[in-house]
Amino acid sequence: MSERADRARAASLPYLLITPAVLALCLALGYPLVRQVVLSFQEFGLAQQFGTPPEWVGLENYRDLVTDAYLWKVTLRTIVFCLVNAAVTMVVGVGLALVMRAMSKGVRLLAQTGLLLAWAMPVVASLTVWQWLFDTQYGVVNYLLTALGGDFQGHGWLLRPLSFYFVATVIIVWMSVPFVAFTVYAALTQVPEELMEAAEIDGAGMGQRLRYVIIPSIRPVLMVVGLLQVIWDLRVFAQIYILQKAGGSATDTNLLGTYIYRLGIGGGDFGTSAAVAIFMLALTVVLTAPYVRSMIRQERNQA
Repeated sequence: MSERADRARAASLPYLLITPAVLALCLALGYPLVRQVVLSFQEFGLAQQFGTPPEWVGLENYRDLVTDAYLWKVTLRTIVFCLVNAAVTMVVGVGLALVMRAMSKGVRLLAQTGLLLAWAMPVVASLTVWQWLFDTQYGVVNYLLTALGGDFQGHGWLLRPLSFYFVATVIIVWMSVPFVAFTVYAALTQVPEELMEAAEIDGAGMGQRLRYVIIPSIRPVLMVVGLLQVIWDLRVFAQIYILQKAGGSATDTNLLGTYIYRLGIGGGDFGTSAAVAIFMLALTVVLTAPYVRSMIRQERNQA
């Protein structure tokens, strides 16, 4: 009987150890999510912030969203912006990781230091520098392009949606690439050198080694990093908001993150803002589902 009780205690010990972490996670993430869902079914404006009880409106906020043509325009804009940024970040980051693998130790350390500084720079500080670089009158970018013969004197990069998103993409990719490069480089160091040498002896070129040896070896890491990039780029807010404040048109450049902010904090319509936030959560699940299914399938095949 004592032996059975000892086995039961030993089996329950892991669950007891993780219980505090699970409770803290549920409190930190579960309550805000539940509060957001409840808020999306209410009419909650400025009056409710001063004590007026919120009115329960059910699905009315969601019905308004379905018929809102501007929301669907913002959603399409957000999806395209997210996928383009994630793809460019992954390509540049993986490329840098491959280049770092071929560098000498001193040059690689210098490159990693530069990437680390770019990654560690605060968002607002880096955006201040980028705004100065693309400034209409005194920007270095306009100066260099004009010096090369282009007609960029006084060009307003943030005034047109296409060039606005180009600047935003440059900034977001610049800030995201170090994470991808460091993570993929760490994965590349785990690829066996014997495998690479065997492929080279068999006559495989660099492209073939990349396709048939390197990519399959680090695919789990690439899947996780790609998944994180899609989630982060879908939720981008600070870069877009600050660039809008610097001169961009909010109506023409809103993404879901800034649209939610302007509905809630800017317009005082917290119920509709919460409904859009829930819609954005569902969109995140839809976009990331293929990545998750692929990772699960790969784990099953390896097992």
